[in-house]
Amino acid sequence: MATTNDLKNGMVLRIDNQLWQVIEFQHVKPGKGPAFVRTKMKSITTGKTIDKTFNAGTKVETANVDRRTMQYLYNDGTDFVFMDPDTYDQIMVAPEIVGDAAKYMLENQEAVVARNDGTVLFIELPASVILEVTYTEPGLQGDRSTGGTKPATLETGAEIQVPLFLETGTKVKVDTRDGSYLSRVN
Repeated sequence: MATTNDLKNGMVLRIDNQLWQVIEFQHVKPGKGPAFVRTKMKSITTGKTIDKTFNAGTKVETANVDRRTMQYLYNDGTDFVFMDPDTYDQIMVAPEIVGDAAKYMLENQEAVVARNDGTVLFIELPASVILEVTYTEPGLQGDRSTGGTKPATLETGAEIQVPLFLETGTKVKVDTRDGSYLSRVN
């Protein structure tokens, strides 16, 4: 058990027998009345986001979440297989849990796997990954680094928007949170 004063971003709470991850929180002390904590939380099972307000100092139940850095090995056709680099234990993770992270995962890449009581809750990738562009329309004379964008397919199969001057075979840095192009990598 913890109090609302102990909340941190990324903390997992158990509310009404459901697990919720704190996305952001704010302590508010109005001029009149007691202090309170305004939170934005995301359901781990459904992905739904809600806003919830707690009185300051209220006890909340925290969930024991084991976050481990694991290596993504391969997709066996139905599940994603991850391995603990210390114990060499392998676990299968369903595609629903991996979600959009699958668009940016390459074999042998590291990811953080969060588990609660042996059940995988979610996968966290690094904030950005480096991937190769496998297909994009060729650039034209006069294309500049500022201005328009064009679609490009990455080696994982994901499609993102890239600047007009990029060509097939270029390595790019991609933001895994929203799938946006960050920069070209030499």
